[in-house]
Amino acid sequence: MLNTFTEHLNLSQTDLEKMLSLRLQELLKTPDFKEKLDSLNIGLLQKTLPTAAAVLANELPPFYNWLKNELGLKRVPDSPDHTTKWVVNFLKQEESLTRLVELHRPVPRPALEASIPRLVGLFDGVEDAQVRQEWQQAIAALCLVLVVAAREEAQSRLVAV
Repeated sequence: MLNTFTEHLNLSQTDLEKMLSLRLQELLKTPDFKEKLDSLNIGLLQKTLPTAAAVLANELPPFYNWLKNELGLKRVPDSPDHTTKWVVNFLKQEESLTRLVELHRPVPRPALEASIPRLVGLFDGVEDAQVRQEWQQAIAALCLVLVVAAREEAQSRLVAV
């Protein structure tokens, strides 16, 4: 997972570790993370939504099976429409990052972290390098938010005990 973030978000190991140690609201306010989000080529991502939807429609069913069978997740979407919808809604700014976190809160942190390289890798087969890299960066950025939130929640549970 760490390599996925450093590679696709172009972060040093040190910068990534700093981001992962933050609380969610701190991460969302940091200049480095804001810069990552602002650097996404939203125009290209929106223009290539049909490509992404096709990739997700083809690749997500085996990914969901892997989540169920290998990671033991009980609540897995029954179609790729779920993931495609949240990515599209985020890109169109119709869905907030906070809502994204809420939707994924039931996913155990180990399963969430284990799934990230595979999820980002769903776009490995996209032939156009720019499109592939932009989608992988966008998915990695969204996943970073989820991991930071999951780590914050795990930490707060430890403190509460």
